[in-house]
Amino acid sequence: MTKYPMTLLGAEQLKEELRILKTEKRPRIVKDIATAREHGDLKENAEYHAAKEEQGFCEGRIQDIEGRLCNAQVIDITAIPNRGKVIFGTTVKLLNLDTDVEVTYQIVGDDEADFKTGRISLNSPIARGLIGKEVDTEIEITTPGGVVEYEIIAVEHI
Repeated sequence: MTKYPMTLLGAEQLKEELRILKTEKRPRIVKDIATAREHGDLKENAEYHAAKEEQGFCEGRIQDIEGRLCNAQVIDITAIPNRGKVIFGTTVKLLNLDTDVEVTYQIVGDDEADFKTGRISLNSPIARGLIGKEVDTEIEITTPGGVVEYEIIAVEHI
């Protein structure tokens, strides 16, 4: 079975979401279904159908999270010595050589990527161009918007 890389933080966030779904949301939905059943005819009971639909989404999400956690290879980047090379989980500070704008990205698994917060997928064009490179290296990365030149300013294990 294929293992997928995930940061320690990403795994903890999924575990917390799973806990909330199982201990808070699932029991609430069961109560909502029971309450809706008390109202009578189930064929025309919108509350009942809405609660059943929500239950389906909740159970699907629980199965999805459990599957992701079972197939995750959790990597704690803080336990790996920093040798100045970009690897999975590192936080990389880059200088765009065309605009002199600094950007910071953390390279994470597909499931935990969020570009708005600077967490980019291991499979993104930027991450693929960075993996294996070292501090003070200039690189060209082909992005959907064109070729961008960056200099790697710092690589951190945080």
